[in-house]
Amino acid sequence: MKEKADIFKALGDETRLTIIDMLSCGEICACKIIEGLNLSQPTISHHMKVLQQVGLVKARKDGRWMHYSINKEKVEEIKEFITYMEKFEENLYCNIK
Repeated sequence: MKEKADIFKALGDETRLTIIDMLSCGEICACKIIEGLNLSQPTISHHMKVLQQVGLVKARKDGRWMHYSINKEKVEEIKEFITYMEKFEENLYCNIK
């Protein structure tokens, strides 16, 4: 549960949610994220580090810039967790006796 809580905590920031939205179109250069959000490079780097630490974002270096993309496998895990909570109420913690 801690891993999932950390993911939801990372998503609890408006800037990081906006970044995830930007990445939903595909891989994007950090320069475009900086430009699109009008934030400094260190600020974007901090947000990207948080998203990478929880596994939501993948990074690759190309020259002097980092390029980021959504980790679809991690997103799928979170979707499955939400579906699990929705469909299998008998297995949830609240029903443990």
